Amino acid sequence: MNTEAINDKNFILFCASHYDNYEYSSTEDFFDDLKRIKYIKKLVTRYVEKGDLKERLILNHIIVLNNCFGAEITAKILFLKLKTRLHYIKPFLIFLNILPERLYNVGGEKIIDTNMVSMDQEIINRLRKIGKGDEENI
Repeated sequence: MNTEAINDKNFILFCASHYDNYEYSSTEDFFDDLKRIKYIKKLVTRYVEKGDLKERLILNHIIVLNNCFGAEITAKILFLKLKTRLHYIKPFLIFLNILPERLYNVGGEKIIDTNMVSMDQEIINRLRKIGKGDEENI
């Protein structure tokens, strides 16, 4: 359980201190990985505005973030940067099994009970199809 605070002021420092890839990566690689947050935000906005969901691309970006930062830190980062779009992000984190029940000290919130965040039903349905497709290929 990571209780270290993350907010907009300490965002870069927080991310840098939790970056698992630092030994083999450059500063440019670090900032390229952080750009994935912006890409996720754009993809979610496209879904909200146009109904065009690129669920596999969103999953890929979240998987890379998870590989770089770990599950809990990835969740904290996404909850901070996509706070108005959490109901779109939560199904992806659940699908990847990387959403903790509680997040601590995110954007001024002491405790976030992630069970209280609603989820977009269309995204749930699309991710279920991916999950079923994977089971059929095993």
